[in-house]
Amino acid sequence: MTAQLTERIVELTRSRVPFVQATVVRAQEPSSAHAGDRAIVLRDGTIEGFVGGQCAAGSVRAAALDALESGVGVLLRVLPDGDDAFPQTPGASIVVNPCLSGGALEIYLEPLLPSPSLYVAGTSPTAEAVAALAPALGFVVDRAGTPDGATAVVISTHGGDEPAAVRAALDAGVGFVGIVCSHTRGEALLAELDLSEDERSRVHPHVGVDIGARTAPEIALSILAEIVRRIRLEGLVATSDRPAVTRPLQAVDPVCGMAVTIGPDSIRAVVDGTEHWFCNPGCRDSFVADHAS
Repeated sequence: MTAQLTERIVELTRSRVPFVQATVVRAQEPSSAHAGDRAIVLRDGTIEGFVGGQCAAGSVRAAALDALESGVGVLLRVLPDGDDAFPQTPGASIVVNPCLSGGALEIYLEPLLPSPSLYVAGTSPTAEAVAALAPALGFVVDRAGTPDGATAVVISTHGGDEPAAVRAALDAGVGFVGIVCSHTRGEALLAELDLSEDERSRVHPHVGVDIGARTAPEIALSILAEIVRRIRLEGLVATSDRPAVTRPLQAVDPVCGMAVTIGPDSIRAVVDGTEHWFCNPGCRDSFVADHAS
């Protein structure tokens, strides 16, 4: 299972599919999970791997989808009772799960989002410097094909067909289109393009943070600094990389009050013509016995 899960993680990463990696960092007996157990949680709530039984998995699923939406990792502690000695603080969270067989679980949930994609148009010294520096900052650089799916585009053609490059990036839905040009050329280019208000907000002539850059590598540094700032402080992300989380249908276990994911393998019972869902067979059997005629 470990080798298969590792291969699956590599596959998802290469395919630029967002997911959460869940790793058990501590498990108290008699928990069925052990430290080092791993699983991945996809944006539709599917869990592949093992980080505990069905009751624990429900808590992990809910917390993992929250982490995927926020992009922030969290240490989740799943408790079998009301013991709240573990502090609930930023980066740490508690879930009380009365159906656990016993023994707390601590599981680290790490959202793994696609690396930002940078499309570089042009072969100028600045374009070459941007393409060379960007991978060290975690960018995947694309210089061929189209800007579809790019987080940002940098255009440095030195008099090439800049309008066509800008239009291609805007039509692809790119949120940040930076143009390496003078202020004068930038004003002329904007007038030539006749952009809508939304398109104008995404186009940035004379791109880069003002650091007094002179050389091509310094200009590249200033450009990438602006893009990083947009990503970190303004939430710039490629439209295709937004983790559109699909939360599965859920019901409340009428015995223990736990949220239960409804699926083909979920535990259920029909009592007095009403369908009920349970987190484990014990809750189902107890409920059915209490309502036996």
